[in-house]
Amino acid sequence: MKSQLLAVTAALLMLGASSAANAKGCIKGAIVGGVAGHYAGHHGVLGAAAGCLYGRHHAKEQEKQQQQQSQVNGQGKL
Repeated sequence: MKSQLLAVTAALLMLGASSAANAKGCIKGAIVGGVAGHYAGHHGVLGAAAGCLYGRHHAKEQEKQQQQQSQVNGQGKL
């Protein structure tokens, strides 16, 4: 099971390196989700997939908040 988890992690890292803009948050979420899934019942791959999805969602939400803050801060300046 360790070899499968390592293989999935390595594949996600390579995938993330090739398309970093689209995978923002995915790698970190996949690693955390894979480890959590492994310890929660040997479902590391499922945990990695769920962690990747959550990581991407969280990164997009943070990006939206940063854009909104920059717009609010930018309106007061000329």
